[in-house]
Amino acid sequence: QVQLVESGGGLVQAGGSLRLSCAASGRIIIPYIMGWFRQAPGKEREFVAAITRASISWNSALIGYGDSVKGRFTISGDNAKNTVFLQMNSLKPEDTAVYYCAVRTSRYYSTESGEYDYWGQGTQVTVSS
Repeated sequence: QVQLVESGGGLVQAGGSLRLSCAASGRIIIPYIMGWFRQAPGKEREFVAAITRASISWNSALIGYGDSVKGRFTISGDNAKNTVFLQMNSLKPEDTAVYYCAVRTSRYYSTESGEYDYWGQGTQVTVSS
């Protein structure tokens, strides 16, 4: 079993920044993918970003972003821990959502939420105009 705990959400004005963290614990075995998804009220869950860990170091070459966040959000990993970060810059009101961290226990990259095996409880991000 894998447990995921997100943190770093909050309220920010448009144009501002936030940094989300996701710490994984439990029986998590390399290789795996850690991803971020978000869900706004009345909308489907949306892929935000994902990063692959194929060795002890996070593989910066195996990163992907959703089209709506490219150039504004950056995903990264802590080599010493099973932790990933999502740096969100130039935030817009349409970025308002609950952000979820997820783990896919596979080496194969995916942007589909149904292919992720474990999920965190989510953290609220609200961007005011």
